[in-house]
Amino acid sequence: MEQLVLELAPPPEPTLDNFHLGSNTVVLNALRAALAGGERILYLWGPAGCGKSHLLRAMVSAAQSQGKRAAYFVCAPNIDLPRDAQFLALDEVQRLDAAGQIAVFDAYNRLRATESVLLAAGKLPAADLPLREDLRSRVASGVVMQLRALTEDEKRAVLGAHARNRGLELAPGILDYLLARFPRDLGSLVAAVDALDHYSLRTRRAITLPLLRETIKLQASKP
Repeated sequence: MEQLVLELAPPPEPTLDNFHLGSNTVVLNALRAALAGGERILYLWGPAGCGKSHLLRAMVSAAQSQGKRAAYFVCAPNIDLPRDAQFLALDEVQRLDAAGQIAVFDAYNRLRATESVLLAAGKLPAADLPLREDLRSRVASGVVMQLRALTEDEKRAVLGAHARNRGLELAPGILDYLLARFPRDLGSLVAAVDALDHYSLRTRRAITLPLLRETIKLQASKP
């Protein structure tokens, strides 16, 4: 099923407009303000699947549309950061090794001196990041915001609205099954609904639990 999702329903490019807010209105407002010349050092934290990567990639796209030299990186060993970036988004900063921490520390100083933007994200509060003290204090020196994952009810509402917008009638139990069996991040769940729509059209069958189970069984049987 995961391959079917990738083949038939690639997720849309992340934007600020297609981010599902939940209780994160304050976060989105702060990010929009940063694009308009507001706070230049920002840190988002929250659990996996809450939308951190979506927002970082969306912010880079928005900055690029403003003509800025912007780049997105997932932190990893031997990270190589551009020296001329005007907008730098760093994901999973808790994974930085010693060399990476030096690189980010230097990037922070360059960005600060040129009134550019550093947007970072991680799973932990800024004060708990396993980073050297001088870097941790700099990450925490700007706006620090917790990103909250959507509740089960909010996910159901988003998926139901998405299905209705596509003209789909989901049989009872479909959303329960998806939430129980699929990755819990919203992007994967939305992609699964889109894949079911494609498969339903291809087989000319209504979207029911048997159809969903069939697609999973077919996918599992592929080499």
